[in-house]
Amino acid sequence: MNRGNDLPGVHFLLSLIDPQDAAAVRRRLGIGRPEQYPADRAARELARLDAPRSALLWMLERDDPATNQLVFHHVGVADAVKRDILRGVPFGAAAGSLPVPTRCSVRFCSHEEPKIQISERGVIGGLREARTMGSARMAVEAVSRRDWSDVAEADRAEPLPGYVRWALTVRIDCPPEVRAQFGSHPKFTHRLRTAGIVELREYVERGRRPQNVLGLFQFGAPLFPHRVAEAAALLTPLVRTEIGANPDAWAVLAQLLPTFSGTVPELVSTSGAIASA
Repeated sequence: MNRGNDLPGVHFLLSLIDPQDAAAVRRRLGIGRPEQYPADRAARELARLDAPRSALLWMLERDDPATNQLVFHHVGVADAVKRDILRGVPFGAAAGSLPVPTRCSVRFCSHEEPKIQISERGVIGGLREARTMGSARMAVEAVSRRDWSDVAEADRAEPLPGYVRWALTVRIDCPPEVRAQFGSHPKFTHRLRTAGIVELREYVERGRRPQNVLGLFQFGAPLFPHRVAEAAALLTPLVRTEIGANPDAWAVLAQLLPTFSGTVPELVSTSGAIASA
């Protein structure tokens, strides 16, 4: 029998059908139940699956101090986000400040607050001064979570420089409504996707490859369970309609999954069609 984590994408989809039917499919495929990973190991699995950068925001939305610590030590997280984490700023629905861990589980780590330079003209003034991508990135580092409404208001009053808009847009914590204010052209959306900034529905329905997309939700359960539940709600009707408890369809899906280059809905529909042919 194969180990339970050999096919994480299959296990995630199996969680969407009746448990007894899922158990029968596992027996047919010769796989056990998946291992439950602790959060730190799950985070490493997400990195291996080339998870989109938006997954870091999904982690922060949980408002869990231990999960926030994992994000804090992730390469590429903006210093402004790290500063907010250390100040206990919630990124989800929590009211008030969050506890900040004083002990670090990562070797050779530091919880020292990043030094961020703020223009003499303030956060918004610094954004308006930026005229190169380098200066824009520096100016954007000063934007904290509480500043986003001011940023949006300032841009409506007078559009911010283009480089600044882009640097703000690719911040993982840029609110969707502010990002939409900066641009909606298909080329702009494509650039965002390339930068790893995606909406959950878009990632579920259009993300490639299915092995990575589904693996992200299987391993993401301890890190962003609320987003995993949203993904499950989007896919459940399709999975139950197209493959349901058909063991032949599941066998086809397991065979296709490692190399399938389409989307998750295409994988599910294709598996059901082949099994019914």
